[in-house]
Amino acid sequence: MTRPEDPADTRMMAIIHNALKRDLVRVHRLLTETPAPRGRQRVALGQHVTWMLDFLHAHHTSEDTHLWPLVRSRNPGSAELLDSMEADHARIAPAADAAAAAAQDYTTTTGDPARVALAEALDRLLAVLVPHLDREVAEAMPVVAATLTNGEWDAIEQEHNIKSKSMRQLAAEGNWLLEDIDPEGYDVVVHKVPAVIRFILVQGFGPGYRRRARVRWTPDGSRTAAVA
Repeated sequence: MTRPEDPADTRMMAIIHNALKRDLVRVHRLLTETPAPRGRQRVALGQHVTWMLDFLHAHHTSEDTHLWPLVRSRNPGSAELLDSMEADHARIAPAADAAAAAAQDYTTTTGDPARVALAEALDRLLAVLVPHLDREVAEAMPVVAATLTNGEWDAIEQEHNIKSKSMRQLAAEGNWLLEDIDPEGYDVVVHKVPAVIRFILVQGFGPGYRRRARVRWTPDGSRTAAVA
């Protein structure tokens, strides 16, 4: 059990990054396998990529706007590292935008060129994104933990990444993070919100989320579930 005065518990960052890598790689694999996704599965995959890239944009914006400035103010020696994090974000943005455009085209068309284009766009995105995600956890998070308290870290999370979102948004994000997670990670994610809200997000929204997940990951699931 962490206390507000303890060093920032940054495990959530690794959980978020792992979920992004897990699903972007999984989509890329499906796009390059035979037979290629079609029908509802194709639409669901394109929509999921679009959703993840919207999430990624908001995630990086929150870091650049709220987390890094606070760390800079408390720890001037972190400036070079944080500059490199922001530079990474600037390099990732064009690749993410290109992948988002390719995902939109893939979702709204049925032709094979759109599938190939999305697979190639995800290749380019993963090439710049994965090293950044890994380096941020390995290099930046220890600096954050040494600079901020757990109370300060949680305040940023609540104010900028939780409080402003609807129950439906939190449910989508929370259940996505919980896919294939280990018990320690599960505990970290579910305790970001109070018990009553946690029950609603996991038990109330969970079954619908899992139905939609089956559509995107299994061709057979497209016959029994609808895309939201």
